[in-house]
Amino acid sequence: MAVQVPLWHHYLHAVRSRAVPRAQDFQRAEDVLLTVLERVHALDPRFLVDYSRDLGAFQFALRSSEEPLALEVPLGLDAEALLIEELSAAEPADGPACCRLGVPREGAGLERWTTDDVFSASAESGADCRGHIVPSKVLRVLRDLLVAATVYCKHHSLITPGSLNASSLREEELRLSLLVSSGWRTIHFNVVPVVRRRCRVPTSEGTPLATGFPEGSLERILDQGVDLVPAGAQHWRASTDHLLTRLLGALGSLPGHRLDSLSILDRVNHESWWDCGRSAGLAFSHMKTVLLWASVLFPAPADWADLEGAVYRLLVVLLCCLATGNLPHFLWPGQNLLQASGLDLGSLYQRVEGFASQPEASLRIHVTHLGRSPPPRIDNGIKALLQLPASDPAYWTTAYFDILLDKFQVFNIQDKDRIAAMQSIFRKTKTLCGEES
Repeated sequence: MAVQVPLWHHYLHAVRSRAVPRAQDFQRAEDVLLTVLERVHALDPRFLVDYSRDLGAFQFALRSSEEPLALEVPLGLDAEALLIEELSAAEPADGPACCRLGVPREGAGLERWTTDDVFSASAESGADCRGHIVPSKVLRVLRDLLVAATVYCKHHSLITPGSLNASSLREEELRLSLLVSSGWRTIHFNVVPVVRRRCRVPTSEGTPLATGFPEGSLERILDQGVDLVPAGAQHWRASTDHLLTRLLGALGSLPGHRLDSLSILDRVNHESWWDCGRSAGLAFSHMKTVLLWASVLFPAPADWADLEGAVYRLLVVLLCCLATGNLPHFLWPGQNLLQASGLDLGSLYQRVEGFASQPEASLRIHVTHLGRSPPPRIDNGIKALLQLPASDPAYWTTAYFDILLDKFQVFNIQDKDRIAAMQSIFRKTKTLCGEES
């Protein structure tokens, strides 16, 4: 008799079958952009070509959604030689404040960045500052260069006809939007100028983040430094996108289903919670952050050995964030990634809770998978229990989330100390939540 493969593994196989062609499509599109950016650099050496975007195809293969991909264009300047003028003091948990990039009067090697097309002299500048590098001007120069480079590459047959159309280049808020054709797929890129910095990423005290990653990997990755990207017409902000993606890659080196659970939920998010793009939903960056937090809250290998259990590690964290309306930035938890997102969190919460309670309907991808669904895993909503971290951040612990796993019948951990910790916090939540817990 043939062994019955669980629906979770059927679904994972379908997701994985798309990963290789998606990565190949990305690489072809990236080749087109690299060719164009090489011409941009030839026209204006201030704009460099980054050949180390090895994580781009990796991330694109993990996800199912077609949301825009960031493509960074490094600026050829030494950030350490600039004057970083922060607008206001920031708490460590909130991350660095926005800043202006000042050019010192005595600075050497910055002459190319004091021309009118990217620079603005300021009468308010002190004795040590000549003026500032203006992100809106940098974006305008880069846009014109991309148009000229695209026309040149097409005229000299350096890129395939139809692969990139300069008319698709639009200057949107703080970035340049560009469509690149790769086979039958069109990939949307957001081209962003970046200033590379070598200073270590400041992080807040609190949850020990290193426990969820291979030994030493968190420190090595954070030591790479944080980039500066446009935050407005005059200001720059810190960006951790490439650091978080490298942390995602580090998780992929661990045994278990961490990345598989992310791929599964991102596809469910796209097909069910986004309604295949017909309604606003969670971005891949949201899902990525949920996995990073889940990896810290559930550092034991046993948490990730079973595919279904691994998916529920992400689900309980996601449900808690939606119920409280707060998804903390992984490095700067004072930043709420759901704030000003424009999402209907109440409606989205209902969809995610419905999936968590009875996932089988969303996992069926073939007629042979039809059949009666098991009863819901929970008899009534658990939203009151999920909202506890909003009133007391001390609940943002493994023991609290173990209670949620137990509610969904996927705890399956034998560690006596962990069971005791869960039972202890359960008695506390029972008092607070009454019958609903």
